[in-house]
Formats: sequence, structure tokens, C-alpha cells
Amino acid sequence: MPKNSTLNFGTGAFVALGFAALLFLTTQTTSRGLSFGAPPHYDVTAKFDNIGDLRVGSPVSMAGVEIGRVVNIDFDNREYKAVVTMRMSEKFSKIPTDSDASIYTQGLLGGKFVGLTAGGAETYLKNGDHIDFTQSAFVLENLIGQMLANYAKSPAQSGSASPKTDAPGGAAPGGTAPGAAAPAPASKEKIK
Repeated sequence: MPKNSTLNFGTGAFVALGFAALLFLTTQTTSRGLSFGAPPHYDVTAKFDNIGDLRVGSPVSMAGVEIGRVVNIDFDNREYKAVVTMRMSEKFSKIPTDSDASIYTQGLLGGKFVGLTAGGAETYLKNGDHIDFTQSAFVLENLIGQMLANYAKSPAQSGSASPKTDAPGGAAPGGTAPGAAAPAPASKEKIK
């Protein structure tokens, strides 16, 4: 029996170490870490025409500092816009009410995040407020499609006119007319 209990203890210790390693990796690979209680916060919303691949949990930042997270994404059936709910930390409670929200891309091919730009109002956003000024996500596929469409139109619009022009009397471009005397070669004198 003692051999069996040693095996059980070793297996239990191995499983416990595995969970501890998984917990550690979770706190290291996410910028949120673990939160065992909700810190003081307030929620604000904003409507966008296009949010790209913005996800719940994406950061909300201002001047490069993370001030909150996206907690909900919904669709407005009347205006046909995406409604993004952002949860801001209470310590960032002095954001002017006329601030604007834009969706940006982290790096070249990274995920999306919401960036706020401060306005000049003397009143501040509070729980349940709505940000009116928004700028939708830049969708790379749309830009590539527009570039290809413009490229396809360019040759058709320019026509088939060629840049060469015919010289009078059937002369070849850059040549002389038939029957005309060729220009005399430039004389070379020796300087003594």
C-alpha cells in the first residue's frame, strides 16, 4: 500500500504543478492579468459604421495609455451601426464629453482597439454616457478593392491613342523626307 500512496501523491503533485503553470501563463499572456474583484469603473457606448475585427476584451486607450476594455458589441437595428460598450477604469474619470472614439489597428496586422481623443468640454463622461464623434475601422480589404478598381479603369480611360505622330510627306519619325538631301556631317577640324 505505501507504494500506491506514493504514486497517488506524485500524480496529484504533477497535476497541481500543471494547473499552477497554466495559471501563470494566463497572467503572462494577457494584459489583463487576474482580477478577483471588479475595480471601480463606468461604462460608455459609441456607435460605429464598421468595427472591423474589434472583439470583446480589446483595449480602450487614450494617448497610448490603456484606460479600459471593450465589454460588449451589439448591433443597432434602426441605424444599422455597431454599438460598442467600453468599461473605463474609475481613475480615468476626467474624459471630456466631446471626446471622439476611433478604431485603430495594433501594428500592421494586429488586432483592433478603440482609441479616444480628448475634446475640450468642461463636463466629463459618466456611467451610461454615449460618445457621439466616432471614426470607423480602416478595412484593408476595401482599400485594396478600390485600388484594383481604379487600376482597371485607367487603361480603358486613356484610350488607344499612341504617342507617335506621323511626319508630313511620309517621313519616318526622326528621319528625312524621301528625295531630300541628307544633312552634311559635321566637319572635324584638327586644331594645331
